[in-house]
Amino acid sequence: MPAPNEGRGSIDAFDMSEIEAGHRQNGELYYEFFAAARLSAGLYVLGVGQPDPQSPYTEDEIYYIVSGQGVIQVAGEDRPVMAGSVIYVDAHVDHRFHSITEELKVIVVFAPPRHSLRTQS
Repeated sequence: MPAPNEGRGSIDAFDMSEIEAGHRQNGELYYEFFAAARLSAGLYVLGVGQPDPQSPYTEDEIYYIVSGQGVIQVAGEDRPVMAGSVIYVDAHVDHRFHSITEELKVIVVFAPPRHSLRTQS
């Protein structure tokens, strides 16, 4: 994961091909490519028919569907998603992707950063 942005006013720009290469190298479903004091962003990829293992997060999330097709369920409500879809999920709300018919590539933005509000048990 890149070092957190210190807010020095510089531009942080990302190329999707580089993000995808980092995701492949990472070998996990989720690859965080940016972290700052108040938010983080990553690429989440799920294959056709692959179950989505995520649990509710302690942070708010925005999903931007880069490519693919499937369904997201948020708090029991299903909504089809495809390239260009944008979904907001409030912290602590149960949600997951399912019925994936074309590999989903999803940019995920967490605010505050992913796992920053999680407490250790």
